[in-house]
Amino acid sequence: MTFATAAGSHPGEDQHAFDTALGHVLDVLGDAPGLPYLPEVPGRGAGAAMTGRTLAWQTGLDADLQPAGWRLTGTSGAPGRDQRRARSLLLQDLDSLEERAQGYAGDLKLQLAGPWTLAATTERPRGDKLVADHAARRDLAQSLAEAAGELVAEARRRVPGVVRVVVQVDEPALTAVRDARIPTASGFGRHRSVDVPELSEGLGWVLGAVADAGGEPWVHACAPGTPWSLVHGAGARALVVDPAVLDATALEQVAEAYDAGAGLVLGVADPLAAEAPRDRDLADRARRWLDTLGLGPGDGFGVGTACGLAGTPVAAVPRHLSALRDAARRLDD
Repeated sequence: MTFATAAGSHPGEDQHAFDTALGHVLDVLGDAPGLPYLPEVPGRGAGAAMTGRTLAWQTGLDADLQPAGWRLTGTSGAPGRDQRRARSLLLQDLDSLEERAQGYAGDLKLQLAGPWTLAATTERPRGDKLVADHAARRDLAQSLAEAAGELVAEARRRVPGVVRVVVQVDEPALTAVRDARIPTASGFGRHRSVDVPELSEGLGWVLGAVADAGGEPWVHACAPGTPWSLVHGAGARALVVDPAVLDATALEQVAEAYDAGAGLVLGVADPLAAEAPRDRDLADRARRWLDTLGLGPGDGFGVGTACGLAGTPVAAVPRHLSALRDAARRLDD
């Protein structure tokens, strides 16, 4: 059965916006063929955005917010004020999910920043991006792996009826890390590239921890040139892609992974489009991309958004989600 979901982020700037987003997700995607998820509302501040939200869940590394962004401060178990606030906000969101999802029996998706995106957006204690330090990169990936496993357990505790816990690992910076395109603190240079074996190992720790905890690890990336064969080889059970940025090499890698049994979510809905999509158009778009890949709908295939909904007007969000749900039904007709 084809399913429908979305990347994870929603518009808004306060707790009411999160509650609204959670309501939209559960109301529209709470029944088959929907895959509901814990929304992210980055407009609430740095602690609610991708990097801060992921650091909030890590208990092995302390961090605090600096003018240049998030910076690690040590491993003493004494997180900074901003990290504590970020964790409090995340726990509050989980409380809301637990309350609203009482009696729910189905699958659930949560999102975390991947180890390489986190390394590219977080500073070392002495400054500059953590991606510049081999030992720090390793510590970060291992700490994130532990946190990812704990997140699966937390989801099952909060929503006892959940059947499958999906952890979507967001890696928009993976290609930039590989290609030495992460700028240094001065802005005049670029950090050295990280070798492919290390990229695969670090990502594999996180994906493996999700699987070991009984979850299903997915990887989402919407950057051109994403090495999908590396992602699949590291243990991703499904690839969440924006088909509009797939070149010939990426198309071949995605098709090979899908043929080998990996799931596939095609981001056929553009959240920034001037008008909300029609389900017929989304279904047609998915079929065209499947034809390009030489594939057809099957188990593990889904349709979603090309990126997050954070830039979408609040009133249009339910229409996007409903169009995706109905497109999934059309694809199975």
